[in-house]
Amino acid sequence: MSARYETNGPTRAEIDAMPGAVVVQFGTDWCGHCQAAEPLIADAFADFPNVAHLRIEDGKGRPAGRSFGVKLWPTMVFLVDGREVARVTRPADARVISQALAEMTDSAQSDG
Repeated sequence: MSARYETNGPTRAEIDAMPGAVVVQFGTDWCGHCQAAEPLIADAFADFPNVAHLRIEDGKGRPAGRSFGVKLWPTMVFLVDGREVARVTRPADARVISQALAEMTDSAQSDG
């Protein structure tokens, strides 16, 4: 799992068109909150290896984060077929991420 945020990530339309369970994480490589959250995120994702996880660099002039209303980093948006089912901002422990992942995969299974 790469901890780097993609500077040329997908557009909102491309994200909305992604099938299945997808987590979009907004932040930056230099953000202290983002760096602190990485071990928690890695821990939570260990139990969900088949979930797509995108890290998109956010900030001024980056429309994807604005289109999701991101105000703090890291913000993780949990999507199923382009529909938001959960959101986690600045996680303090892996459990909150795991709960959102479980909710998302449950939603994906019931939709599929």
